[in-house]
Amino acid sequence: MDNNLALLYLALLIVLLGGAGWFIARQVLKTRRMENTLTQLQKRVREKNPSAKDFYELGGILLDKKLYSQAVVQLQKALKAKDLKDDENKALIYNALGYAYAAQNQYDLAIRQYKEALKLQPQYITALSNLGFAYEKKTLDAQALEAYEEVLKYDSKNSVAKKRSESLRKRLPVTATSS
Repeated sequence: MDNNLALLYLALLIVLLGGAGWFIARQVLKTRRMENTLTQLQKRVREKNPSAKDFYELGGILLDKKLYSQAVVQLQKALKAKDLKDDENKALIYNALGYAYAAQNQYDLAIRQYKEALKLQPQYITALSNLGFAYEKKTLDAQALEAYEEVLKYDSKNSVAKKRSESLRKRLPVTATSS
């Protein structure tokens, strides 16, 4: 009986260690791929004619690595790139730029970028949701609620917008109507 229990514990330990090893190996490979991509993109943007896509992708990787101020620089370069003409792509860049500012607690700048994205694409759900988040961080609850309700207008099943708008409705004072 004791031998069976010891074998069970040993098997369980081997399974746990194998699972942990698999997760670690997966993370190492993912990080290595990201670093290789980062190196290639940095090399491309140092060349004579980098594209807006190169700057945007580099900015995205820097966002993933939480290097927000460096990401801001690359995303701003993407907006200034000569080959950037499509409003949809500009909206993506403005949204990413807003995200970078929000991650640095620069909510006024983030709000400005999200609004630029929404000028180009008024139904851009991610930018609307991010705008709501930035308004909440600035304690502009009425504006945040409006942004989340706009999200729900385009995506009625958006669970984050539902949850946030319900929470904001509870916090906002009810305006009394006079009879």
